[in-house]
Amino acid sequence: MTPDPVLAPFPTKRHDHAHCVAAAIAAAEEVCARAGATLTPLRRRVLELVWTQHRPVRAYGLLERLRDERRGAAPPTVYRALDFLIAHGLVHRIESLNAFIGCGDPRNRHGGQFLICRACGHVAELDDAGIARKVAERAKALGFLPEVQTIEIAGLCPACQDGSTGTTHAA
Repeated sequence: MTPDPVLAPFPTKRHDHAHCVAAAIAAAEEVCARAGATLTPLRRRVLELVWTQHRPVRAYGLLERLRDERRGAAPPTVYRALDFLIAHGLVHRIESLNAFIGCGDPRNRHGGQFLICRACGHVAELDDAGIARKVAERAKALGFLPEVQTIEIAGLCPACQDGSTGTTHAA
């Protein structure tokens, strides 16, 4: 049996976001403990802020929220925390948006495929080995050696396709 390639689906109206954030923090603590790394209070807070919604967040958006809590927060503070979170597979950078999203399965390193709703901004994360394998095969046929494989696909999520008002998140 192959694992489900959907790591983080689009949230539904009944999505328990508090559980989602708690699970992300628990996974981060496990990943950091396994790596001998420290999830400092600041890194943890940046991760929580990234997970506050299923939409990518920009570094300066994180900085604004941090400044509400920590007067001395500066861009290097956020970028260092994001670098740490990326290095440990806890967040992904969505290149096309210059923004960040929490990883749906940080315990298992992966590239991933991201479905980005162009209407509401929600993102679903896939880790489909078949897609990754096919891209790697095609790259190899062209003599290209891929080092990192991240695929970003823009379109419409189910809620935006049917005209729903989007999701609500349990706090």
